[in-house]
Amino acid sequence: MFETMKRTLDARALAGPDTPVLLMVSGGSDSTAMAYLAADLREEDAIGPVAMLHVNHRLRGEDADADAAFAGEVAGALGIPFFLCEIDVAGMAARSHDNVEAVARRERYLAANEALTSLCQHEACPLADGRIFTAHTADDRIENFYMRSIVGTGPGGFRSMRYQNGPVVRPLLDATREELRNYLVQRERDGKPVVCDADGNLWREDATNAHTDRFRAYVRSEVVPAAKAWNEAMPASLVRTMNLIADEDDMLEDLAGQAWDETVEPVGEDASGSEGFVLLPPFGAVARPLQRRVVLRGLKAMLGADTRIDAASVAAALAGFADGAPQGGYTANIQGDLAVSANKHGVRVEPMAAFRARRKKDR
Repeated sequence: MFETMKRTLDARALAGPDTPVLLMVSGGSDSTAMAYLAADLREEDAIGPVAMLHVNHRLRGEDADADAAFAGEVAGALGIPFFLCEIDVAGMAARSHDNVEAVARRERYLAANEALTSLCQHEACPLADGRIFTAHTADDRIENFYMRSIVGTGPGGFRSMRYQNGPVVRPLLDATREELRNYLVQRERDGKPVVCDADGNLWREDATNAHTDRFRAYVRSEVVPAAKAWNEAMPASLVRTMNLIADEDDMLEDLAGQAWDETVEPVGEDASGSEGFVLLPPFGAVARPLQRRVVLRGLKAMLGADTRIDAASVAAALAGFADGAPQGGYTANIQGDLAVSANKHGVRVEPMAAFRARRKKDR
């Protein structure tokens, strides 16, 4: 596992000897294994200074407190600085009427960025050099693949998880959960430092993982085992397939970026298009797969990177072109209360309020 994690970091240039690393550790098998492996990598000077963060979402009472205590003991055994953050996720979700899991994820990464900032300041390292390690595995990636297969996704969605997304790095995507658990057991047998909970377990088990009323848990317990029954080598073969998809997705994203630069005019001063964008007449000659990606890029800039963009919204923007040319007089209202309008100068996407103000002014 040490070589697997190091190979992933090196091959993809995810971290190096001077990289400050914040570990997000829940206490489960995957993140506990990552903590031990990261400590060994630090000893080998393969990564820079290391700290650990545990976020207690206060959703599971005494079990959540025990998870936090376990994570703290792991950090102590490894001599790693430990950040503990407690968040009343249920209360926040009730007040905001948001999904509990979405709130938990948002707050968890906010805490991680704050902890990484503190680590970098303490080590006198540029924040841009810092990385947040999460313990997502090949199993998580495979589950995402099947979840997206069921609900639908764009072609790039089938790459599933990225090895790196901004400062967030997933160094265990080439390892399975079973391999990591075997590593923990073997580590104990080899007499290396390990921590056990009150029941003698090498990691904490989240009982909610066994519930099949949640989509991911259903895919984990029902869909993936059925796929493995047909092909025992499915995990390795599917990871290879997702990496091939990722390579092609990266290439298409680069081409879409070029198409954006050459055929799109951002509204306002923000070059990202956050205030709106105009698809210029030459956009009509761009290949349709790249057109979709260009529009998706613009809509995410306006609505937020984490927003799930409706396929209907992309199609409505593209419908402003016909036979490769803007269709004057075309209008549409899409998600986020955005207006799409076309004239001979191109197809414009902007907030509905801005569209109405322009029309009123023109009158």
